[in-house]
Amino acid sequence: MALYNDGHPARERAVDRSYQCLRDLQQHDTHPRFSFLGEETIYQDSALRELGDWEWGTRLAQAGVQRIELETGVTREQYEEFLEEMMARITLSFIDSAEARPNRPTGIKVGALGIRGETREVEEALATPVPVATISYSLGEEAASIQSMHREVQDRGRLPLAEAEAVVRSLSIAMHGDQEMILPLLQLREFDEYTTTHSLNVSVLVMALAESLGLAQQDVRTFGIAGLLHDLGKVSIPEEILNKPGKLTDQEREVMQTHPVAGAKLIIESGRRLDLAAAVAHEHHIMINGQGYPRCHYHRDCHKASKLVHVCDVYDALRTRRPYRDAWEAQRVLTYIEERAGTEFEPEAATAFIKMMRKVEGGIQLSPVPRESDVPSAPTPSHTNGAGTVNPPSPTQPAKQGK
Repeated sequence: MALYNDGHPARERAVDRSYQCLRDLQQHDTHPRFSFLGEETIYQDSALRELGDWEWGTRLAQAGVQRIELETGVTREQYEEFLEEMMARITLSFIDSAEARPNRPTGIKVGALGIRGETREVEEALATPVPVATISYSLGEEAASIQSMHREVQDRGRLPLAEAEAVVRSLSIAMHGDQEMILPLLQLREFDEYTTTHSLNVSVLVMALAESLGLAQQDVRTFGIAGLLHDLGKVSIPEEILNKPGKLTDQEREVMQTHPVAGAKLIIESGRRLDLAAAVAHEHHIMINGQGYPRCHYHRDCHKASKLVHVCDVYDALRTRRPYRDAWEAQRVLTYIEERAGTEFEPEAATAFIKMMRKVEGGIQLSPVPRESDVPSAPTPSHTNGAGTVNPPSPTQPAKQGK
C-alpha cells in the first residue's frame, strides 16, 4: 500500500489475497480477535509464537492499535478501507485525514488495550500517537474488562490471561504523564463494585511501587498482573458473604479466608505460566511475622512481590469506604503502615511505599467507577465481588483482614 497507488494491479492482488485469508479463517472462527502486546501477537487468548518478532504487531501497537476484532459480513471494499486506515495510523497520517475518512464499518472494531469494542472516547484517544494520562483519564473500559474476566473465571473456570495483560499495559500507560508519574485510582461508588475497583487500584499501586524500587519494566508489569489477580479467589466466595454489611461470623470468616488458596488454585489450573501471580494470590494476607492467613505450617519468607502487594492491598482497603466504616484519611493509613513495618509489613516495602505516596500525593487522580451507561461496549456483569466485613483497625492495632 505504500508502494502502489489505489487501483494498481499489484495492490489489488495483495488486498485480494489478504481478504481471502480472512474469509478462510472465518470458515472456522466467525469472530476472530487479535491483540498486540509488546512483541507478542495474540489470537483470541493464545500467543502466536511464530509471530513473536513480527514487526507489524509492534508497529500497530505503537500506533494505538492494540486490539482488532472482525465480525462476519465484512465486504472486500470495507476490508480495503480498514487496511487503508491501518496504514494511515502507522504512517501517522491518520490525524490529518481522520475527518475526511468515512466511518469504519461496524463489523471491524479497533481499540486500545483493555477494551472491547470502540467508543467515541477511544476513537479520540487513538488519534493521538502517544497516549498519556490526563486529569480526565477514565478506567471505565478497564473496569469492564475486569468484571468480564471475573465472570469468565466464575462461569467457566477459565482465566483470560490476554485480557489481564492488556489491562495492565493500559494501566501502565495511564500512570505516566508528560513529566511525572500519575496514579489513576478509582473511587468506589457502589459497595458491590469493591473487588473490581480494588483489583485495579492494587495493580496501579504495586506497579508504581515496583518502579520506584528500580525494577525492570518487564518485572513491573509482571507484578502488576499479580496485583490485578491477587483477589481472584473471591469469585468462589458466596455473594452474601462478600457483600455482608455487618460483622462476619466465625464460620463466614473461615469461608472468606479460603480465597487466597482458591485464587492460587484457579491461576495454576489456568494452564498459563503464572507462578508469580499464583504465589502472590496465596501469600498476600501473610504477615512477615508469620501471622495472617492461610496459616503456614512453618515460618518461611514470602516472595518480594507478595510483600509489595500486601502493603498496597492494605492501603487501598483502608482508604476505601465500606458499609461498616468510613474511609481512612491517607495520612492515617500511612502512619498505620509505618507503625506496623517489621511485624506486618516488610520494612523496605513499607518505607518505599510511604516515601512514594508522599512524593506523588499531588499526582493521585481519583475518579468514580463509570456507570454502565458511560461505557457502551462494556459487558454487563452477572456478578461482581465486594469485600465483606472486617473490624476497622485503629492506628495502634493490626488490621483484621478477614477479607
